[in-house]
Amino acid sequence: MIREFLPTDSPLLRLRASSVEIFSTQALNVLVADMFETMRAGRGVGLAAPQIGVSQRIIVFEFYENDRLPGEPSIPPTALINPIITSAKGAADGKEGCFSVPEMIGVITRYEEISYIAQDIEGRRVEGAAKGFHARIIQHEVDHLDGILYIDKAKEVEPYKRELG
Repeated sequence: MIREFLPTDSPLLRLRASSVEIFSTQALNVLVADMFETMRAGRGVGLAAPQIGVSQRIIVFEFYENDRLPGEPSIPPTALINPIITSAKGAADGKEGCFSVPEMIGVITRYEEISYIAQDIEGRRVEGAAKGFHARIIQHEVDHLDGILYIDKAKEVEPYKRELG
């Protein structure tokens, strides 16, 4: 089911989301499936649960090579629960948009490489590393879990109207 995005001024977007304590439930499976469906319907590459009104530490993301970002490798559909960035290095500026700040785009400095730990939908420990655009997506979504919007960190923000279709 496609969920509604909270408006930019929603107080829930500014709260630290709660950790997920119970795994392998129908409710969690449905939420994660809805998050993927919502993200895909909006033609995005990542989504955090707070963006759709669920204050839990869950992010989903995926990316397939395309003309929008040539040269960026594909990222398989991934759900991370209770993610923690454990190390980071390098820095690079890049443009970001967000479902929570529609029709705007900004330049943000993010780490170029990160390592993280999280849990999967069954509660099993997941460890990973990401670089480039992949690392940027994870950092953007983890910020949402901490009540941070990209506009809080942006060097500049400007109007942007993406063509859908």
